[in-house]
Amino acid sequence: MSAAPSATAPDGLVADLVVRAATVLTMGSTELEGPAAVIVRDGLVAGVVPAAEATRYIGPATRVLDAGERTIMPGFVDPHAHVEVASRVASETVDCRAPGRASIDDVCDTLREALPDARDGWIVGQANLFFDQKLRERRLPSREDLDRVSRNTAIAIRAGGHLTVLNSKALELAGITRDHEVVDHSITGKPTVHRSDDGEPTGVVAEMDNLVPWPTLDEGERAAAMTRGIADLFTSRGVTTIGEISETVTGLHAYDDAVRSGRLNSRILVYLWTPGTVSLDQACAHEELLPLEASPDRLRVHGVKMFADGGYSARKAALIEPYLDRAYGRGELALTQPQVATALRRTREAGLQLAIHANGDRAQLEVCEALIAVRDAPGRAPRTRVEHAGNLMPDYHQLTSAWAAADIIPVPQPVFIHNFSEFIPGYVGDYATERQFPFRRLIDDGWALSGSSDVWVGSESCQTEPFFSIRTCVQRRTFHGHELSPEQAISIAEALWMHTVGGATALGVQDTRGSLEAGRYADFLILDANPMHVHPDDLDRIQVDEVFVAGQSVHARRSAPPLTTPHHLA
Repeated sequence: MSAAPSATAPDGLVADLVVRAATVLTMGSTELEGPAAVIVRDGLVAGVVPAAEATRYIGPATRVLDAGERTIMPGFVDPHAHVEVASRVASETVDCRAPGRASIDDVCDTLREALPDARDGWIVGQANLFFDQKLRERRLPSREDLDRVSRNTAIAIRAGGHLTVLNSKALELAGITRDHEVVDHSITGKPTVHRSDDGEPTGVVAEMDNLVPWPTLDEGERAAAMTRGIADLFTSRGVTTIGEISETVTGLHAYDDAVRSGRLNSRILVYLWTPGTVSLDQACAHEELLPLEASPDRLRVHGVKMFADGGYSARKAALIEPYLDRAYGRGELALTQPQVATALRRTREAGLQLAIHANGDRAQLEVCEALIAVRDAPGRAPRTRVEHAGNLMPDYHQLTSAWAAADIIPVPQPVFIHNFSEFIPGYVGDYATERQFPFRRLIDDGWALSGSSDVWVGSESCQTEPFFSIRTCVQRRTFHGHELSPEQAISIAEALWMHTVGGATALGVQDTRGSLEAGRYADFLILDANPMHVHPDDLDRIQVDEVFVAGQSVHARRSAPPLTTPHHLA
């Protein structure tokens, strides 16, 4: 690639592509008033200039496009997603999510209709996180409810990636009996089998999804599901760079093949999940296990992901204060401080960014204390990330002081305001009501925040829609439409920054993407409206008309007006 010039490029530079629009939001250090044009050469942004100046970059071979009164902005960057999982879930499961299925009877009817399509003797339903709080009965479907659907077919409802309900046949196939002894660790946290007073499994299990013998797609089906999932869940919604938390080695090879064949056009930075996908040793020597052939600007191993605790819905997030249901204590830690310290040293040496899932405040403090002890470990890698830091903050000063001392990047998920913020106080206590997602305060205190989907099992249908997440940052509305701590709302401009430059910053790649500035990748979107000028109610109604990656169109909305070739650009 040639070096890209600045916006005041010398005469004589000929662009490969010039795209004009009424508005260009660069998300960079400067914004232009009035019509402007993005100048692209060799897949990079050569500059953004007033439309009247664009002609100086046009040569005989330059392709010139006009987006009319529409808006151009950088492609969105989602630094934390589980694309393989979400894509496979869309193909493997029956949609049982609320509010589409409002009651347990609705859920059972949906599962009953799916029985003829059982795969390997299983029907698996996908439900939302905090499913018990979103159904009319305010409880989970029981083992008995699912047995009434069928006792011969294994039936499971995955209410997120931490909590599952199994019928009797599914318990049998999973080997979960009255005398079942759970293992100490199941990758996502400490597993639990819920039992009735007489010791029988109720069907509810926590942190055991990787121990259940789910039906699986074959290699071809998996590859097709992943390619379709990225196109539907991300590309069509304007996400051009994804921080992917790996699931299987087979899935990573499928990504490699899809990128090389041109069937997948996103840029993917992979975080190897240890010990879920590979061991820490294998992750740090990933070139031997995963000799990826795709261009590294499109697909590469970028980091390592580990779980320090579980989820709130399973009451496994590690807290300082106990859960309201004292039977769950203060949650469970899944990593020791020596394990965290070893992981940081090893990943630094390998040049990989370490990302640690730590939901609860106790987990975050334990992780930070371990990181502080080895923060000067040799090696070159982006700063360590703590996933979900910034979501629930019982003691703001205590947590931010620990983050600063450990030099971590907090990676919150704004869409969780909608997903479950209103339910958290009922699990942990009233203190949580006003202590969630304090984005206004964090930004004012200088923290660079990002917006990520963390799409996984049990996600909402809007989970990977950046404009929904942006609207949530601005309006802070919960699942049932309540307003959460409105004083912590941020502006549309700040929310856009979180989902572009902020996402790139969390990944440590803000020098190559997230803004339309000279030298960045020419990854940009054509929007049917300027997000800076719409009412917040309408943010998630903005349509992504076209998506460009490296200056090439990779998606066009079917009903969107095509870009035109103008006679002039002024």
